[in-house]
Amino acid sequence: MPTNDKSTGEVLRPEGSDRTVSQVQRVSLKDFIKRRGLATSVKAVIPAAGLGTRFLPYTKAQPKEMIPLVDKPAIQFVVEEAVVSGMREILIVTGRTKRAIEDHFDTNVELDNHLEKSGRPTALEDLKALMSAARIMYVRQPSPLGLGDAVLRAAPFVGDEPFGVLLGDDITVDPPCSAVLKAAHERLGGSAIALQQVPRDQIGRYGMAVGKEVEPGIIRLEDMIEKPTPAQVRSTLATIGRYVLTPEIFTRLRATEPGKGGEIQLTDGIRSLIKKEDVYGVLYRGRRFDVGDKVGWLAANLELAMEREDLRDGLKEVLDRIRKKA
Repeated sequence: MPTNDKSTGEVLRPEGSDRTVSQVQRVSLKDFIKRRGLATSVKAVIPAAGLGTRFLPYTKAQPKEMIPLVDKPAIQFVVEEAVVSGMREILIVTGRTKRAIEDHFDTNVELDNHLEKSGRPTALEDLKALMSAARIMYVRQPSPLGLGDAVLRAAPFVGDEPFGVLLGDDITVDPPCSAVLKAAHERLGGSAIALQQVPRDQIGRYGMAVGKEVEPGIIRLEDMIEKPTPAQVRSTLATIGRYVLTPEIFTRLRATEPGKGGEIQLTDGIRSLIKKEDVYGVLYRGRRFDVGDKVGWLAANLELAMEREDLRDGLKEVLDRIRKKA
């Protein structure tokens, strides 16, 4: 079974394997699950009710979470991360026009029969392994009333235990960010939030975290501001879409006043949580793709495709042609 190095939060190699846990998203998930066995699990919440307006017109009738990364929808990467991080019970918070997400993680007898007859029975092997390893449930957010409202809808599912939150706009690998946060939570207690340093002129696109470093890469948070104005900037530590939260966050969110557009912001709930208990920011040093941004999505497709032997040579030829024309 894989273990977490509790002194650093790094994800170690499974016993008897030369693969790190973070590499599961580039190898057979079925093989990895067999090697790994069943780790101690916490629940995970994946908010997926957003409108995805940055990717219109694609998202007019398609969930933004189903946008492809090479040949796999973004949300499958997120669910895979949850599973390999020890979060096998998963609640996806959906909205209208999101039925395709449920269909993706359901069986399709007609397709299975077609693949069997056409000699491609293993084409969906990793997805089937994921579906057998995870227990996925759904709840609908009737109106887009903010990330905090979406997380609140998971309260009956979570109960009185810590839980992970994974946002679909962020894909993390090498190592999976949720595994790093889970290890930090188990060692330090309290909530753990993923942070990355960003240029000062970009901090206004993110939630900003302020605090004091208590050990290398670990910051005890003192405040958070959602998308700060230039006058509010006090840090270049940006929150990215990964959290491990204690159930106290639900009490804090229920007491949070709606802000602009009637939305309840998760950041405001965490600001209140900081006054009640320790909340740690964990500097994430792995690879992260912002697939909610068009350039970030294109970069993710190129980088992930270049790691595949069946695509690398052909893609290199295409890129060479593009460079010569530029």
